[in-house]
Amino acid sequence: MSVSAHDAFRDAVRRLELAGVPTPQIDASALMEAACDGRSAAVDTLPDEMAADFARMVQRRVQREPVSHITQRRAFYEHEFIVTSDVLDPRPDTEALVDEARWCEFETVLDLGTGSGCILLSLLAAKPGAQGVGTDISAAALDVASRNAEKIGVADRARLVESDWFDQVDGRFDLIVSNPPYITAEAFDALQPEVKEFEPKIALTPGGDGLASYRIITAGAPDYLNAGGALMVEIGYDQGQAVSELYDQAGFTDISVLPDINGKDRVVRAVLR
Repeated sequence: MSVSAHDAFRDAVRRLELAGVPTPQIDASALMEAACDGRSAAVDTLPDEMAADFARMVQRRVQREPVSHITQRRAFYEHEFIVTSDVLDPRPDTEALVDEARWCEFETVLDLGTGSGCILLSLLAAKPGAQGVGTDISAAALDVASRNAEKIGVADRARLVESDWFDQVDGRFDLIVSNPPYITAEAFDALQPEVKEFEPKIALTPGGDGLASYRIITAGAPDYLNAGGALMVEIGYDQGQAVSELYDQAGFTDISVLPDINGKDRVVRAVLR
């Protein structure tokens, strides 16, 4: 027995509203699209199996599981990435880092804490001649990044290494990028359930003041950057001054704090002379 797509959608929106989901119509639409294999506009009635898939997806969202985890995909920059609970969900804020980094002169790039690979792979796609290395302490995250490298078509230029920051990294690079965990311990406790309960904590917060990862990255980067190379990291909106001071202590010059699309401080960039 088929189900009206309109009725199923309306019921899903109502259930999501009651569950306190912030964007019920947007989320119901994304889940309907996934259940219909990208053909929701052409579907008036849902066959039993499709209706059941949609209902299961909606129930997962009612429990506040992120839409990207349910559909296992997220649009980021110029591509669509595979996303699972093993990696940080790529966010529009991070596109500011890619947008700034892609205009650097580089043939080699190192991405520390690559997660889904969204930063590294977006840069390699934008720079056809470049080679890159992505590190992550999580083997499961590297598996997701490997799948994304194949999907986007840059697997032959991306090497993925299981490493705690620089521990297993060899050589020097023209560019180092990273979106490290930077949420403070206090702020982590106040996160929405979609983030706090479903995304890997290790990718969100180092605890304490949120600056531990930046201390490691800025101190270690000079040993892995070519002269004139750039280090670019994503930051929390209120961390620009603190991270800039860490850059300065590590001997970087031309330090600048750059905004995201909303005008908030999002990227710190500097050069090794």
